[in-house]
Amino acid sequence: MNPLHTTEGLLRFGLRDRWYPLCPSGHVRPGELVRIERAGEQLLLWRDAAGAVHVQEDRCPHRAARLSQGVHMGDRVACNYHGVQVDAEGTVVSVPGSPGCALEGRRVLRTFPAEEHAGAIFAWFGLDESAPPAPLEVPEPIAGGEWSQFLCYVEWDAPYLYSLDNLLDPMHGAFLHRNSHTMFAGKREAVFQIRATDKGFVFEKTDQRGVNFDWVELTHGGADWVTLDIPYPDTAGPGGPFTIVAGLAAISENRHAGFFWRCRKVSGWERDSWRFLYRNRLEARHYAVLEQDREMAEAMPADAWDRENLYQHDIALVRMRRLLKAEAAKQVARLTEPATAAPVPVA
Repeated sequence: MNPLHTTEGLLRFGLRDRWYPLCPSGHVRPGELVRIERAGEQLLLWRDAAGAVHVQEDRCPHRAARLSQGVHMGDRVACNYHGVQVDAEGTVVSVPGSPGCALEGRRVLRTFPAEEHAGAIFAWFGLDESAPPAPLEVPEPIAGGEWSQFLCYVEWDAPYLYSLDNLLDPMHGAFLHRNSHTMFAGKREAVFQIRATDKGFVFEKTDQRGVNFDWVELTHGGADWVTLDIPYPDTAGPGGPFTIVAGLAAISENRHAGFFWRCRKVSGWERDSWRFLYRNRLEARHYAVLEQDREMAEAMPADAWDRENLYQHDIALVRMRRLLKAEAAKQVARLTEPATAAPVPVA
């Protein structure tokens, strides 16, 4: 059975009917064919002559050779095995070895709706491939305007769910990151509460705000986002706290891509000052914090979820896991339900 047609498979590789970030925009340069794996799918990424990005299954519709090993032809891709040419819509436009054959003119290559925002390429993984995608709603801090942001991209050898757990666990900031430049202050004990929102929930400390990693928000819908604020010390220059917007995508069962947009609402000279300080001083410190998270996630055992003893600080993890499991079960039911037979006309 296709693992993406099981509840466990969808949990490992990611729910369908979702937008997922695939890679930084700069990873796909004009004239190149790029092969990646995301969310259980083998993908081909390329740009047409106008620079628009396209995301398709990395599989020639003729004999399943890798299109990523083919030839970029501006508005189409030619398979290197037999020369079959496929356009950005997934339609076979030419079969040089057999002109006029039945394959020409057929739209047979799976093509994923794609968009670019905030320096990253996103694709829609639909449960029904023929249905239009939901709108990609980008969080305000990475939508432009008064916000300035930098994208930090990582690939870790751990299931993406381990990173999602980490993001929904504010308390680890006071321990794992206690020597960092932003999370050294505040209490090392806390009581948390969950506050429901229209598209997810906020998990927050009840007795501390604006001191450490004191709250986190999960937005669950057409795309899954995690947002949090961390106070900046005076050495970070003028402006308010810095906000992290995070998105995750499975590469394989035990590897994932992480997108961490580091954002600050600043304008004018304050914006210039922060961007200069970030590139010359703060970026290395932020990567040092991420490295601590990476080392922890990659060292965790494969059965981490099976042998836990959770307590009050972990209620956000429980809420998130129940939500994902329930939705995965619903999607599997839709994928496996028998097709409705067409009514037989009455004579």
